[in-house]
Amino acid sequence: MVNVAILGFGVVGSGVAEVLSTNSEQITRNAAQEISLKYILDVRDFPDSRFKDCLVKDFAVIEKDSSVQIVVETIGGVGVAYDFTKRAILAGKSVVTSNKELVAKHGYELLELARERNVNYLFEASVGGGIPIIRPISQCLAANEISELYGILNGTTNYILTQMIQNGVSFESALREAQRKGYAEANPSADVDGTDACRKICILASLSFGRHVYPESVPTEGITGVTLADVGFAERAGCKIKLLGRAIRLDDGRVACYVAPHLINEANLLANVEGVFNGIVVRGNAIGEVMFYGAGAGKLPTASAVVADIIDASKHSKTRKYLNWMDSSAEAQFDPATIENRWYIRAEAGSEAIKMFDAAEVLSCNGSGNETAFITEKMSKAVLDSKLKGFKVLSAFRVLD
Repeated sequence: MVNVAILGFGVVGSGVAEVLSTNSEQITRNAAQEISLKYILDVRDFPDSRFKDCLVKDFAVIEKDSSVQIVVETIGGVGVAYDFTKRAILAGKSVVTSNKELVAKHGYELLELARERNVNYLFEASVGGGIPIIRPISQCLAANEISELYGILNGTTNYILTQMIQNGVSFESALREAQRKGYAEANPSADVDGTDACRKICILASLSFGRHVYPESVPTEGITGVTLADVGFAERAGCKIKLLGRAIRLDDGRVACYVAPHLINEANLLANVEGVFNGIVVRGNAIGEVMFYGAGAGKLPTASAVVADIIDASKHSKTRKYLNWMDSSAEAQFDPATIENRWYIRAEAGSEAIKMFDAAEVLSCNGSGNETAFITEKMSKAVLDSKLKGFKVLSAFRVLD
């Protein structure tokens, strides 16, 4: 029998407890042994919960109990979650987490610590919620040299953009609706500013390219600047606007990551990932291009991924799964601003702005307020900025080709 302790009894933590209980027979078969929930750590009381007998308030109880082999961290953030994770690993316990911020910031350190202690640190649920992506990259696609990953990594922003595209509502109205439905927090900045997607692309890039990519090194742009005018011009170009996290590796091994809105052709499968769903594309030199699609968040989808890691950790209780990468280095990265893309531009200018480009696709010229919208030929951001110097640019988004 394997004993498990859950840290944090919020949405994900309670979902993990529910899945462990509801699917106990299936989990036992897949793990080839019984997995038992022994403790739940939370500072709050839950007198009406069916798991109330498992509740404790002192992490030391879990830390010192040698019968607990697996700790599930669902607290979130990098405060006590970081402290408890380190202490659990040092106590010889494997740790499973859904905490994207912790993995993005401290993944290298925690994986190294787990290697030294011969335990596992697993985080399938940190990216994509219930979508299998960490395990497929590390195992199913292990024979590939991955050259690029990109995708819709945040369900809240995708829901807002979907409402703007399908129903013609403003960003502010779509955000309020997302908050009303529980898709967005009262403070939605981590979602709409792109921070959440940044953490996730950092994890995927670190895993795929073998070096830790820290969030502070990733240029990040959210969706607060996307307007209904942009949505309309994108539609005129046969595109939809989506927030993408993107990681690219050059032939010399250097890596670039960024998060930004993109125009995506409506024929692209990714353009048709709607609502709170996520879609992630991986390009490998043997497999070509594959896409992972599904619920990117939610109590039970995320819990499903967490419990899959619990089963994996229980099967490898005496051995480690290979899940490691090296630390970062400045020479291993390149500036994403040097990548050449086509660009969608909306500016307060007439035809004089379009004349700065050799092969612009004009979407609107001399519209309301002397506003011009067009798509450029491929160029780097530096070249784009030099051509648009002196013009008042209202929107500048990459086009995914």
